[in-house]
Amino acid sequence: MAGFRLEQASASARERAKALILDGIGCAIVGAQLPWSRVAAGIVRRTEGEGDRTIVGWGARTSAPGAALLNGTFIQGFELDDYHPLAPLHSASLVLPALWAAAEGEPRVSGAGLLEAAMAGFEVGPRVGLALHGAQMLSRGWHSGAVFGTHAAAAAVGKLLGLDAARFEDALGLAATQSAGLMAAQYEAMSKRMHHGFAARNGLYAALLAAGGYTGIKRVFEREYGGFLSTFGEGHAPDAGQLADGLGERWEVERMVIKPYAAMGGIHAPLDALFDVGAQRPLRAPEIARIEVDVTHAVYHHGWWPPQRPFTPIGAQMHIGYALAVAVLDGAALVAQFTPARIDADDVWALLPRIEVRHDAALDAGGAQARGRVRLAVTFTDGQRIEVQRRASRAIEAPQSNAEVAAKFRALTDGLVAPARQQAIEQMVAGLETLGDVRELMALLAPPVGAAFA
Repeated sequence: MAGFRLEQASASARERAKALILDGIGCAIVGAQLPWSRVAAGIVRRTEGEGDRTIVGWGARTSAPGAALLNGTFIQGFELDDYHPLAPLHSASLVLPALWAAAEGEPRVSGAGLLEAAMAGFEVGPRVGLALHGAQMLSRGWHSGAVFGTHAAAAAVGKLLGLDAARFEDALGLAATQSAGLMAAQYEAMSKRMHHGFAARNGLYAALLAAGGYTGIKRVFEREYGGFLSTFGEGHAPDAGQLADGLGERWEVERMVIKPYAAMGGIHAPLDALFDVGAQRPLRAPEIARIEVDVTHAVYHHGWWPPQRPFTPIGAQMHIGYALAVAVLDGAALVAQFTPARIDADDVWALLPRIEVRHDAALDAGGAQARGRVRLAVTFTDGQRIEVQRRASRAIEAPQSNAEVAAKFRALTDGLVAPARQQAIEQMVAGLETLGDVRELMALLAPPVGAAFA
């Protein structure tokens, strides 16, 4: 990490990193003025006070830790942000807020410097996750991205600050001892939105402390007693070899998925399967007798529980049954489908009892690479039954092009920021390597944005 330079990354990896940055900014703009984001911003601003670091979409500033916490919460605020399919974490919500907060404390940070640092974080986070067998952490009840994410943020900020190898070790040790996140937050808690914000803030602190000479746990991944892998992976055979496997050769940023749906990543393959059925026969709720869905262990435990009315927005976005029901009715699973009013609509709750979700142990046989396997069958009232199987979501099988990512950014931010501002952000990220000072980008992100819904 200490010796990594931007030019060492492949051109395709650099382009993918910029796509992730643009997508993360779009998610932050959507998330900044959501109801739960406003609650968080009010509390954090009262607690942290005024500062000199940007709160995206608010026209306000606070402390560096407060800004990292809030901006991470905004990016993760509506389940629209990227994820890694093998080591589940949401990298933009971890790396960007920590970097923005750190960069505004430096005399000048170039766009190339920001991109280089972001790529360091994008590569470290998933590798830490792979060492703990990725989605296995979800099955065990950990919010995986919040556990892996402190390392991603610390690595990114460490790179930005120019840490040498010894201080990088301190930063990772300090990050590891701050890792946390319980997946029970998915049912109704606002805190699920904030977990990656916590990790961004903690990773920022880890790198800043290390830069100032404060030491962290040495050999934190190797320690048999109280080490990161030995503790979080106790009884589950963690694989330390994954930490550096293919480092500098295989770019994890190219395996990250940019979401086409406003729902947790494990629901995307079931949604795609549902739309595959819809391509064969129109999906009309009165004509559907039942929908049966078989998924893997991690997806089942992450995305299914007996639905109880009312759902909170976070519960709906994590729930396979709700997502499928509203997708049948609306033909989509985006922002409008997860507003409080839509979630509590009678037509959704009339269809939900006809949806059955099961864990099929046979689907687990493919290991981590097959985590997204799904078998979905729709039985119609006239007796016709259409079954579809998918090994992964379409976004994994065919990642979006830069043009498609830009189109998503525009679709998300239309009506929330003025067209000229929208275009300026998109162009600045596309030419990030030539940007002289990241403060120019922050100046575009800082002013207030509109609310996606009340």
